[in-house]
Amino acid sequence: QVQLVESGGGLVQAGNSLTLSCAASGGTFSSYELGWFRQAPGKERDFVAVIKSNGRNTYYADSVKGRFTISRDNAKNTVYLQMNSLKPEDTAVYYCAANRYYGDAYYDIREYDYWGQGTQVTVSS
Repeated sequence: QVQLVESGGGLVQAGNSLTLSCAASGGTFSSYELGWFRQAPGKERDFVAVIKSNGRNTYYADSVKGRFTISRDNAKNTVYLQMNSLKPEDTAVYYCAANRYYGDAYYDIREYDYWGQGTQVTVSS
């Protein structure tokens, strides 16, 4: 069983940066696609970014493209989300997720097999 634990959330002012981490235990981390999603109060859980198992292919939601960067360190079984130029609309609970299989629908929450418990990010104006 794979366990994912996010950390790094907090309260920041608009325009500042924050880096989220997600540490995994169990499973074969290097073979997983790893994604970040977020959920604001009263809204659905939305795709933010994904990094493929090769570590090179990454995809982002339009709303974060150019501001967020996803990366992974297979030696540390950790995936990161570097968030720059944060905006109040980035406020949400951020979740990391792992997909055991290669898929084209990386933006779909149903593609993912394992989820972390989430970490709160609050951006003040």
